[in-house]
Amino acid sequence: MSAVIPYQPLPIDQSDVRYAHGPDSVARPGVPAGETIGFTWRDSAVYPGTVRKFWVHVPAGYDPAEPASLMVFQDGWWYLDPEGEVRGGIVLDNLVHRGDIPVTVGVFVDPGLFPDAEHPKNRNNEYDAFDDRYAEFLLTEIIPQVTARFSITDDPDRWGICGGSSGGNCAFTAAWLRPDRFRKVIGYLSSFTQMPGGNPYPALIPAEPPKPLRVFLQAGHRDLRWNAPERNWLANNLRVAAALAEAGYDFRLVLGDGPHSPNHGGVLLPDALRWLWRPDGAAP
Repeated sequence: MSAVIPYQPLPIDQSDVRYAHGPDSVARPGVPAGETIGFTWRDSAVYPGTVRKFWVHVPAGYDPAEPASLMVFQDGWWYLDPEGEVRGGIVLDNLVHRGDIPVTVGVFVDPGLFPDAEHPKNRNNEYDAFDDRYAEFLLTEIIPQVTARFSITDDPDRWGICGGSSGGNCAFTAAWLRPDRFRKVIGYLSSFTQMPGGNPYPALIPAEPPKPLRVFLQAGHRDLRWNAPERNWLANNLRVAAALAEAGYDFRLVLGDGPHSPNHGGVLLPDALRWLWRPDGAAP
């Protein structure tokens, strides 16, 4: 059966567009709120000297007897904040409660900081790199803190990773290099062009044997340097999407208006999660 989409006029000014959140991005009556537990991590071997916070959100439907799915979010608090654009905990509560996705524990990880350093942020070093350090950091340092406390499935088809801007290419890189662990990916306005040495994926994706990934991408018409000949965020997202299409990947690209803002991606999170967790064999 065809999906009928209501008419929506296109904005003339694409530089200042804001999308309205849908009902799954607000706390809904009758939906029990999950539990959010905060942690501080100071003992990183992968990123020595860094300190960071992370949060684990456990939906009310969690049952220790039934291992839960896992979704990791970069830029932790930005993606968890119930007053922010993404509202990850609220979205997980709503979708799990209605059965749209399996019971899924969300892990929201802040980038590392060097306390008292003149330039304390380690975000770009962690997120923009083309190596497996960040995946290794998650797998050996953060996720073990979660699995020690909660029952999480070992099935990589039920592990996902999400991020925006540099966190988006970070999510894609973690899954690309470690598809044995992460197989569902959300990348919002990914900063592929900011990776040292440039964006490797348009050449890599068709050159390597297909990986068992399911990828949801969002790009913006007025993303950074959208009409520049070099370091163009929009163009690089389109090139990655084209490579995935030509290589036959299970992927979806949603192109919106507006600038380099988490608003559109945040609004899309409920639909992105439903699409990622649709049953195998369902229409892509």
